[in-house]
Amino acid sequence: MMKAMIFAAGKGERMGELTKACPKPLLLVSGQPLISYHLRKLAAIGVQDCMINLRYLGEKIQQALGDGSQFGLRLHYSYETEALETAGGIIQVVDFFENKPFLLMSGDILCNYPLEKLVKVSKDEMGAPTKRLAHLVMVDNPKHHREGDFSLGSDNFLGLEGEKLNYAGLGIYHPKLFENYAPGYRKLGDVLKEAIVKKQITGEYYSGQWLNVDTPERLALAQFEAG
Repeated sequence: MMKAMIFAAGKGERMGELTKACPKPLLLVSGQPLISYHLRKLAAIGVQDCMINLRYLGEKIQQALGDGSQFGLRLHYSYETEALETAGGIIQVVDFFENKPFLLMSGDILCNYPLEKLVKVSKDEMGAPTKRLAHLVMVDNPKHHREGDFSLGSDNFLGLEGEKLNYAGLGIYHPKLFENYAPGYRKLGDVLKEAIVKKQITGEYYSGQWLNVDTPERLALAQFEAG
């Protein structure tokens, strides 16, 4: 059964006063903690085990979510005593995924992408020699990130040149993508760029609802979109 990981270690500084005493994943969206939307969707597609990395006010997140039984999941927690960034957080727990593809999502997005599609992608020779090591969901560039992240070719492979789209913070990854990196601070974007050059990363364009909930203004918008 596929496992998942949710990034929840960030401080959420752009939220200002809202995250001084409350970690961003627990901010309420239409009366529910933002992260609860992710957990219910994961359970709905059959995910049983989910890893959550924690740092800033992490004990509050674990206290609120518990063992995950309220969501129909088994939750596991990875406490980061120093800033590891996104790839560093994955590398710290990579053995948890038992060398099988896993679903990865940012804890601060609101998205209606059908996660079951990623489950199908994970069964398509991911991780086999010369095959893809990740498949990313790409969306239109938001106003706060007009330059985008990666281009999407007609062959569905991602590139570093040309017109770019925004990485949605959602995808399927294979642990082999991280096997040659030592533990410690490392950004996911840097790992992806190295693999993109080797034609190991595919993607798809998603035009549905997607919102990066990382400022008070976008939190307010999320109340409307989730309501």
